[in-house]
Amino acid sequence: MSAQVLVSRPPAPQTIPPDSLPVRTVEAPYNTGESSSSGLATAGFRTAKYLMEEWQQAGYTSFYQAFSDRDSSENNRHETKQLAGECEARAQRSQADSTKKLGERLLDIHYWRSELGREIRDITGETELLLQCKNRLQGALDATHIPFTIATDNLQSRERRVGGELVRDGVELELIKEAELIRNVQELLKRTLEQTIQQIRTNRDAKEKLEMDWSDKVEAYDTDDKCGRYNNQSTDIQFHHNSSKFEDNTSTPESWAQYSHDNIYRAERERMASINLRSLIDNILQDTSEDLRSQCDSVNSAFAKRCEEVEDCKRKMENHLKKTLKEIGDQENNIAALKQAIKDKEAPIKVAQTRLYQRSYRPNVELCRDPVQFRLVSEVGELTESVEFLKQKLEEAEQCLRNLEDTRMSLENDIANKANTLFIDREKCMTHRTRYPTVVKLSGYQ
Repeated sequence: MSAQVLVSRPPAPQTIPPDSLPVRTVEAPYNTGESSSSGLATAGFRTAKYLMEEWQQAGYTSFYQAFSDRDSSENNRHETKQLAGECEARAQRSQADSTKKLGERLLDIHYWRSELGREIRDITGETELLLQCKNRLQGALDATHIPFTIATDNLQSRERRVGGELVRDGVELELIKEAELIRNVQELLKRTLEQTIQQIRTNRDAKEKLEMDWSDKVEAYDTDDKCGRYNNQSTDIQFHHNSSKFEDNTSTPESWAQYSHDNIYRAERERMASINLRSLIDNILQDTSEDLRSQCDSVNSAFAKRCEEVEDCKRKMENHLKKTLKEIGDQENNIAALKQAIKDKEAPIKVAQTRLYQRSYRPNVELCRDPVQFRLVSEVGELTESVEFLKQKLEEAEQCLRNLEDTRMSLENDIANKANTLFIDREKCMTHRTRYPTVVKLSGYQ
């Protein structure tokens, strides 16, 4: 029977099956007795020793552990090298993809920056054109002050006509129409000018939005372009531990593009409104200038026609005055002739009456109603009747002379009034109207 020394020791690792290792046993000497002196003497040495099988097992375990550790280390090195390569390739792919995304983002920013810059140039040019239209409107509005002053001055000057010349004629109607037209044009130009100023302000607000967006795009482009130029060999790279997060106020690509699109759309809308307003301003200035010049021509024609009428009437009155003066002279001669004729009848009447008186002293029967008596009485009657007729004609002639004198005074007064009217209309009003602005001036051009 073989005996083994049993001692307390740590268990051996069970990495290798026991049946696969060779087992060697040491045979103890067969002891037929219960004890011996030699066994007692070596008992202390045998209890502290490993068995040979255990020593071999420990050796095999160390060998296997070394083999296993080397194999694990080799696998770890291989996996580490493979993982490092994969991580390097992944890092390069990620960096290349990020660089590509930055390039695509730069293209997007460049596109919107170019669109914003184009729209800024367009709305800036449109605003400049609208400013020119504003200046034209202001110039046209300023130019209407002269026509209005001329029209009101003409009306006030024509109020100084006297007598029957103070008439509401065609010239006055045209002047009133011209003054009302100028006032309406001024109101229209003022409203259009206010609308233009408001549109310029709106254009500048839209331009400011575009410029702020464009400035942000330029800054973002420079930032992304700088980021795109970073590489692993860059000297100004460093750790930023809190950079890998999304800010609360960030936008999405859709809202980012929509923001620029809305700004451009708003600017295009205001630019189209500005273009339409400029077209309206051109039409207004052209129509108002043509209307004012047309009315000015109508007033000038009315003045020319009225002056011609007054001149013709004055000429006819002067002709009538000339004839009246001649008639006054003839009538005065006629009155003098009538007075002389009446005076000339005094002698025949005296002769006839003296004859009758003398014959009234015929004596007795000689106081006869003979034909002589009848003829003398008839002669006195005829002479008296002739004197009455002549006196009557004298009164009529004197009345005609007075009428002629009144007519002469009236004609002279009317001629003087018409001369005054011609002076006002021709020398003052029509001369003043030569300062009327041209169509170019009324259109707002300097």
